[in-house]
Amino acid sequence: MNELRYVYAVTRPFDGVLPEGVRGLGGEPPRLLDHGDLVAVVGAVPAEDFAEAPLKKRLEDLDWLTATARAHEAVIGAMTTVTCTVPLRLATVCVDDSGVRRLLDAGHDRFVTTLERLEGRVEWGVKVYADPQPDPAESRPGPAAPAEPSAAPASGRDYLRRRLSSRQAREGVWERAEALSRTLHAELSQRAQAAALHRPQDSRLSEARGQNVLNAAYLVPRESSQEFVAEVGRLTPQDRGVRVELTGPWAPYSFAGQAGQAGPDEAGASR
Repeated sequence: MNELRYVYAVTRPFDGVLPEGVRGLGGEPPRLLDHGDLVAVVGAVPAEDFAEAPLKKRLEDLDWLTATARAHEAVIGAMTTVTCTVPLRLATVCVDDSGVRRLLDAGHDRFVTTLERLEGRVEWGVKVYADPQPDPAESRPGPAAPAEPSAAPASGRDYLRRRLSSRQAREGVWERAEALSRTLHAELSQRAQAAALHRPQDSRLSEARGQNVLNAAYLVPRESSQEFVAEVGRLTPQDRGVRVELTGPWAPYSFAGQAGQAGPDEAGASR
């Protein structure tokens, strides 16, 4: 068999059509597969990439994984503009349409319950980064950028004093970032209907500046999003060493529970 069925999300039957221009994996538009009181958002994918054995290898290819995740999220994001969806895990694949129907039957009650819980709600992500300034004493200027003579320490004692001051400054940034994370999470949790804490992101993978201290998601009624965003802004201090990043609104990846979600910062495989 040359093609398999990739399942992006599950929703209810709805009036309307797929958003115009939405493209999934391989640049192909997804389609809707109706089955009773549920609808699967599916697309055709090549078995040479998504059959069990090659998929395991593909999931170790960061570039392929990133491109697949972006296409996956693009479809779910587009669907969120027209109806409530349950996002499925990245790389949820069935052999054919009959397999998709069996997936819907097996998870029917969970899908229905989750859709009822998520109806009219979106996910907002909030990250806090500790971003201390680099220690000039530890930097090594290259030939094209020699150190200024005036910047050199006057003595060994002066050098050690600068190092101590720099270390204390970095520790202060971490303390402020951690304190802000606690405050933000406590306040925002009260304004959300649910909250989830994810593992801090590895900066080597995310390529974000600084170290991630808080990586949280909040389930918010769509009509309350403006107030939620304003509250994040109100709680965010003017601090060069501490950075707050707000993302969304997303489909409620982090709150789909056992129905098989994968958030923007997570990747999983389901057969």
